[in-house]
Amino acid sequence: MLSNDRRPPRVPRSALADTLMERLPGAYGAAADPVRARAMAAYMKDVAPFLGIPTPLRRDLSRTVTKDTPKPSESDCAALALRCWLLPEREYHYFAVDYLRRHVARCSSGFLPVARHLIVTVPWWDTADLLAAHTVGPLVAADPRLAAVMDEWIEDEDLWLARTALLHQLRFKAATDSGRLFDYCRRRADHPEFFLRKAIGWALREYAKTDPDAVRAFVKAERGTLAPLSVREALKNL
Repeated sequence: MLSNDRRPPRVPRSALADTLMERLPGAYGAAADPVRARAMAAYMKDVAPFLGIPTPLRRDLSRTVTKDTPKPSESDCAALALRCWLLPEREYHYFAVDYLRRHVARCSSGFLPVARHLIVTVPWWDTADLLAAHTVGPLVAADPRLAAVMDEWIEDEDLWLARTALLHQLRFKAATDSGRLFDYCRRRADHPEFFLRKAIGWALREYAKTDPDAVRAFVKAERGTLAPLSVREALKNL
């Protein structure tokens, strides 16, 4: 499915997801820390409640949850991620994001509507940015036809979809479509939202590691339209 489908995806049946979802709440729930949870939620502007599990411990627990389970299919990945997103605590969303990062190569272009749903549901930078770079980016790299969907997302009213379009090439290095990257930066340069201005600078700064001259030239040519924040971020390491 290559269209910018806005319908909530159906949760597929998956025996593997059943197994993981039987293990996950017990493993995470036993490690919950209510005091730490309040601090973590406040840091994330209360976008979601937290269990209060620090990242190193959470990843250790995740390894116990996934131990001795088979490699997933695309349907398994979709079922797990969508079911994790139905749980309120943010650590379950992080589990899904990490799982997709590990197994995205097993997903086809048909997974993009699931990724879209995750990005726009309980949205914040902590999940959206990882999904952009480590799920959406690899999907586009594997099927360049999906670049047409990124062309839609960059204009979307949902700032997290637009931010994803800006950031999906973060790990592309020499394979970056610089014309598309620079065009996206121009198209959203005047947007007042901090998260888009920051993303423009971040995307440019990352590409500057591959082609610093191209980024310098672009910033010089567009300095009158790019926000000062975007310029500072783009040139930070140049």
